[in-house]
Amino acid sequence: QVQVKESGGGLVQSGGSLKLSCAASGTMPGAATMGWFRQVPGKQRELVASITSGGTASYADFAEDRFPISRNNAKNTMDLQMNDLKPEDTAVYYCRIRRSMTPTVTVWGQGIQVTVSS
Repeated sequence: QVQVKESGGGLVQSGGSLKLSCAASGTMPGAATMGWFRQVPGKQRELVASITSGGTASYADFAEDRFPISRNNAKNTMDLQMNDLKPEDTAVYYCRIRRSMTPTVTVWGQGIQVTVSS
């Protein structure tokens, strides 16, 4: 069974950059989409960006121009380069693997804190 682990979070000043990485271990489901989500207390978890196994990326409006997503299928890794960070980007960021076709698979990481100071 696949597991995922996030790394790269931390504290950064407004305008700075961080790179989040997600590493999958175990048997990676075929045709699985990898994505980043984020959540702040009291709010629903929201999509930041996702990328298919074929490399097609999708972004939330707030991430479109600042957070490019990339993926290495050979290594089963995914990165999110976060640039021009703002205090409102402060959240716990989660990696998710999802295969929508049967058999469906959804796996979440434990999350990693990103804090942007003003």
